[in-house]
Amino acid sequence: MQPERIEVPTLRRYLVPFDPKRVPHLFADVLIIGAGIAGTRAALEIDPSLRTIVVTKDQISQSNSAWAQGGIAGVLDPLDNFANHVNDTMAAGKGMCDRDVVELVIKEAPERIRELIRFGADFDKFEGELALTLEGGHSHPRVAHALGDATGKEVMRAMHQRAYDSDNIDIWQRTFTIDLLTREGRCQGALVWNPNHGRTFVWAKQTILCTGGAGAIYRETTNPSIATADGHALAFRAGCELRDMEFMQFHPTVLYIAGSSRHLISEAVRGEGAHLVDVNGYRFMSDYNEAMELAPRDVVSQAITQQMAKTSHPCVYLDLSPIEPEKIRRRFPHIGKVCKEFGLDLTKDKVPVRPGAHYMVGGVTTDTEGRTSLPGFWAAGEATSTGLHGANRLASNSLLEGVVFGLRCGQNASNAALGQADSFTAPPLVSLPGLPHHSDEALDLADIRNSLRSLMWRNVGISRNRKDLMEARQQMDFWANYVCRRDLLEPAGWELQNMMLIGRVMATAALAREESRGVHLRSDFPETIDAAAKHITVIASDVE
Repeated sequence: MQPERIEVPTLRRYLVPFDPKRVPHLFADVLIIGAGIAGTRAALEIDPSLRTIVVTKDQISQSNSAWAQGGIAGVLDPLDNFANHVNDTMAAGKGMCDRDVVELVIKEAPERIRELIRFGADFDKFEGELALTLEGGHSHPRVAHALGDATGKEVMRAMHQRAYDSDNIDIWQRTFTIDLLTREGRCQGALVWNPNHGRTFVWAKQTILCTGGAGAIYRETTNPSIATADGHALAFRAGCELRDMEFMQFHPTVLYIAGSSRHLISEAVRGEGAHLVDVNGYRFMSDYNEAMELAPRDVVSQAITQQMAKTSHPCVYLDLSPIEPEKIRRRFPHIGKVCKEFGLDLTKDKVPVRPGAHYMVGGVTTDTEGRTSLPGFWAAGEATSTGLHGANRLASNSLLEGVVFGLRCGQNASNAALGQADSFTAPPLVSLPGLPHHSDEALDLADIRNSLRSLMWRNVGISRNRKDLMEARQQMDFWANYVCRRDLLEPAGWELQNMMLIGRVMATAALAREESRGVHLRSDFPETIDAAAKHITVIASDVE
């Protein structure tokens, strides 16, 4: 599959200027950026003799991994087999999956799930065996879940406890990674910041990126507000190749109540039998796909969007009446609690839902070992493009990808660091000068951020076309010309600069793919063209 290669300027290599003589220097063997499932699994694989630092920009409990509801997919039922899971994944990926990668991950899934159980994760059981549920796009029930509908929370609890118990792992919370440090084409750590110590150079023999997704670029999203594409952006500024950045997956069912924050309504609700109906009570999915509510997410999201347009109504509704009330209460306690806050009873009321940005399918290009195009730099999880998901991620394959490639990155970075000498030479580093340090005072960062998110939702959302994409790119280029060239002082500003850079990358990639495929729907190119089944890679045009 020959990729198409395009370029986007970053406008600057480093977000902030710095004087190496005035910034503290700290040395580690392995630096891991991100503390979700991929980053934590990587940390647990580092040799105990190596000093490992894990940095996360918020509290360790805040990550897309911890917010995951549905579960983790794997062949654990004797009636299921690897070929079924592989075929389901390939079908969801719409011709863009790498079969070798898919087979590698699916075959490793049962052991990775058993490993999480050994770590202490308490998965739900039925008659003494793991309870497995069915989700959209799967041909068999194979999704293991915990706490009913809070799988990520339970898995991360167990993994974080194990990391805290490891003497060689230091976890730095509320620490923002500003940029990677590179010299002579090799990654040598990162420049980080926290409110107590300011900026710090963390020099590392090996660095692993596990920063998660980019959903917060969109106005409507299931992601926490921290999912601002920081990892994608810092890797891109350092010269890493990004791949398939036009593929943002929109989850079909996000609780839609005006004025409230958006809450995910798990795929498993439909897997257990809930129906989608429009404002008139009509069950519409049969009009779009024979699999109805259990069609892949891209199909269901696009169908909901079209049905909302037909009915001139801002949402559709989940009808849980086909499910026994007791099962609803047992299976979906977290969702039930959230809905109750808005006066909704899952056992009686129809739940208003609409799609929202959910999972960044594209990301930093990696191979099967987690290598990126930058030596000394590895990546795993949602920040990457491994070839597993193709043009649309199959439900509950994301936590699985995180543990499989997190482990690989940990093993490989550990082995590489063990083979490197302990002596570090911190190279002289300078940043291109920006505008004065107080320049952010003239900007309303929150207003620009909200405008960016609204623009992405309108013009680079579920349905796209050339006119809207060109308008989005031109508007973001205009904003970036005065936002991204400034020296901003705090994470809110750096997040905005990262969001704007990756928004420009996404719009440019979406313009380049002149077909509809998976989660990428072009209303002006509605057909899927077999000859166009190619990766679109993006590189920075101005990295020195």
